[in-house]
Order: sequence, then C-alpha cells, then structure tokens
Amino acid sequence: MMMNEKELLPYKVGALMYVPALNKGIGRKICAGAFPELDSLAFCLEDAIKEDGLKDAEKQLVKTLTYIAENKPNELPMLFVRVRNCSQFDRLPSLLGELADLLTGVIFPKFDLSNAAEYCALTGKINSGRTRPLLIMPILESSSIVNLETRKRTLIDIRKLLDGYNDYVLNVRVGAMDFCKAHGLRKSIDQTIYDIGLVRDVLTDIIVTFADSYIVSAPVWEYFEGADGNDDWAKGLENELRLDVTNGFIGKTVIHPSQLPMIRKWLKPSRMDYNDAISILNWKDENLGVAKNATGNRMNELATHCKWAQKIINMSQIYGVRDL
Repeated sequence: MMMNEKELLPYKVGALMYVPALNKGIGRKICAGAFPELDSLAFCLEDAIKEDGLKDAEKQLVKTLTYIAENKPNELPMLFVRVRNCSQFDRLPSLLGELADLLTGVIFPKFDLSNAAEYCALTGKINSGRTRPLLIMPILESSSIVNLETRKRTLIDIRKLLDGYNDYVLNVRVGAMDFCKAHGLRKSIDQTIYDIGLVRDVLTDIIVTFADSYIVSAPVWEYFEGADGNDDWAKGLENELRLDVTNGFIGKTVIHPSQLPMIRKWLKPSRMDYNDAISILNWKDENLGVAKNATGNRMNELATHCKWAQKIINMSQIYGVRDL
C-alpha cells in the first residue's frame, strides 16, 4: 500500500545533520548541493552555542536563511532550527519573519515534564496563524528519563501531551549522549550505544512508549572520518546502524558529512525485506496466513508482519532498495 506525501513526511527526515547556527558558510554549501546525501539539516542554537554567542548565532541564522531564500536551489534538504528554550521558540516567528517559511520545523531539546506543556502550547499558538504548519521534533534526553524511578511516568505523560498535538509531531528524537553524561559513560569506537546497558534500557522504553504511532529517530554516532584515514569509525557506525534498524529506529542524527553515505545506505531496506513486504501486503492465499518467502529461507506471517511490511514499503518509496 503506497502512502501519500503527508504520511511519508516523518520518514523523510532520515539523516539529520546538525550545524551550529554560527556557521557562516553553510548556506552557500546547501545551495551548492555540497551534501547530496543529506536529507535534513538542523541549525543549532542550543548546546553548540555558548551563552555569550547566542545573539550572534541568531543574527547569523537570519543571514543564512536569507542567503538560502535568495539562492534557493530546486532541491533543498528539510530545514529545522533547534531552539534553546521555550522563550526562544516563542520569539522565533518574529526573529525570522517570512524566512520561517523555509523551515519544516523546530527541534525541542531536553523535552521533559518541566517544559513539554509550554512547548506544546506554543506550538498551537504559533501554528494558529500559519497556512503551512511548523512541525516539531522533541528530543528525549533529560535526567528524568534516565532515572529509573521517574522514567515510566515521565515517558507516559510526555506521550499523552504529544498525542494532543500529534498533527504537528514529525519525529520523536533521543539524545543518548546526554543519557551517558548522567552517569559519566562513553562508548569506544568499536562499541555501539546498545553495549551500554543503562542506555539500551532507556532506548527500549522509549521505543515501547512511542514507536507504535511515531517515528523515533536513532541517536548520534559520535565518531567520524579523521585525518589518519582509519575507517574504524565507519565499521562502528555500520554495526550501530544495523542495531538501530533491528530495534525499530528510523533515521539518525548526523554530526559530520562523512557519516552521510553509510546512514543513507541503511535507510534503504534490503532486497529480501522489500520483496517480503510486497508479498505480505499483496497476500494471495485466502486460507493460509503463513507462507515461506520467495527464497524459501524465512517465514512470513500475515497477521504478524503487516505493520513491519508497511514501514519497509514506506522507506523504499523514499530511499530505494539496498541489494546487499
């Protein structure tokens, strides 16, 4: 079953690259098509900017978006602003004016019960006067989500709040590095985030709470191509991407352009998954609900695998199919 543009939009966020809003050259690079495998880009006004540099970052953001508006290419990645707090989000429409129309949405950092209701209320307020909605992507990364005593209630209450604004929620994102920070943890280049048991448990709870109705994006891989030419970073990233897909995450946060080709590769379903998904969604047998796949090495079950199959088809519509 093919989905329409609105239904596919949450899947299109894909590889989301962060850049500090102070970056003076990013507008030219975007318009020149310097990142052909980039799906979306976030101008960061939060952790990437020190407090003293915030006003300059806001001014540079306006300059960057002005340049993009004046030199807009045929194909633009989806553009987002990661705001610092609710106050800045409230000021964003007046700061950007018509330039806000270039944005697909806004990213809310450290989204928890201390700010979620205000962020959601502002989302409704800001969108009330817009013909094209400004979509939102909350990031779950606060200590109340790591803490075992508060995690379940926090996640459930956040879910209830977001459900009231679900027309505006594009993705739910996770900040695993912040989860590590709470306990002074850091993975090595040959480990994945799933090797850190504490973080793995938090990610599992987030998937269980949100992934039935929302696209949940995988956390950042903090290693990238260096001057030494060593490709261990890429091997580690590929291992983590396999586990992202297996665990139900769709898309990934990017911090360096060298990560883009690998992430783009894993956004494509495998040929076997695609063929099985087609078979499941076009089930022929009127009596049996289970059948071997075309290669005879996997069992497909109609009642069990329909939702999985639809996700595979959605991803293939956007990113194509991976033959390996």
